[in-house]
Amino acid sequence: MRRTSDLAKMALMAALCFIAFNYFKIDISVMGDRTSFHFANSFVVLGALLLGGFKGGLAGAVGLTLADFTTGYAHVAPRTFFLKLMIGLIAGLVAHQLGKINDKKKTADILKWSVLAGLAGMSFNVIFDPLVGYLFNIYILGVEANPATIIATWSAGVTAINGVITVIVSTLVYMALRRMKFKI
Repeated sequence: MRRTSDLAKMALMAALCFIAFNYFKIDISVMGDRTSFHFANSFVVLGALLLGGFKGGLAGAVGLTLADFTTGYAHVAPRTFFLKLMIGLIAGLVAHQLGKINDKKKTADILKWSVLAGLAGMSFNVIFDPLVGYLFNIYILGVEANPATIIATWSAGVTAINGVITVIVSTLVYMALRRMKFKI
């Protein structure tokens, strides 16, 4: 029964990621490519806080990879899967292994570890999303270095803004769920 429950929770988080990216984003065109402002990563981090790093990261990776296929981002779907899984693994590691967030009783401790987990996962993303994107554009898609650099620069800026949004939203939602004694 536990495996079925875990699978259902992961499916819910994947669906939230999918919906957040599909319906609540602003696309930005950059030299024939696109990037977007969105808050779907908030649900990747929230999944890691609620379910643990692997389950939350896998749910986010599946949900956002599926979203890529339905919104014209299919060419970056493998990259998305890797990056979102890593965001979840890192956020989960910080929250559950280092912070032992499920054992915390004080609101200040829970808040601190929620923020640190979000910052850790999104710091990874701010560094590696543009880097992996740059390498992907050059070596897989055959984009020349100058356009790939411009795309990576834009991506870094947008990813940083998305990172700030993610830390704020995931922390606020997690804190609200904890306050309500929500058990997932």
